[in-house]
Amino acid sequence: MTQRSAFVLHVRPEMMEEYVAAHAEVWPEMLQALRDAGIRNYSIFAAGTDVFGYFEADDLQAAAAHMAAQPVSARWQDRMAPLLDRRVPDAGPPALQQIFRLD
Repeated sequence: MTQRSAFVLHVRPEMMEEYVAAHAEVWPEMLQALRDAGIRNYSIFAAGTDVFGYFEADDLQAAAAHMAAQPVSARWQDRMAPLLDRRVPDAGPPALQQIFRLD
């Protein structure tokens, strides 16, 4: 069964252009790690300097564990850290609580 996850991150205002540029060229090995984790339908949207991410996986806990074990995930989070208010854990950002869904 598909599980969904969403998150919000806060980009430093002076770094928003660089954040967008980095996501236009996500490293191929990072994309492969996400796919290997079973993550799909991954999207990030911006509202000013707040970004909202959404993705799906069959097992979110397994996906997070897989990503936490990938050196490329740590390197990506280190690369993004100066652009954000705070560094994201290697396993991924903390999930938002879902309060409504229309199927």
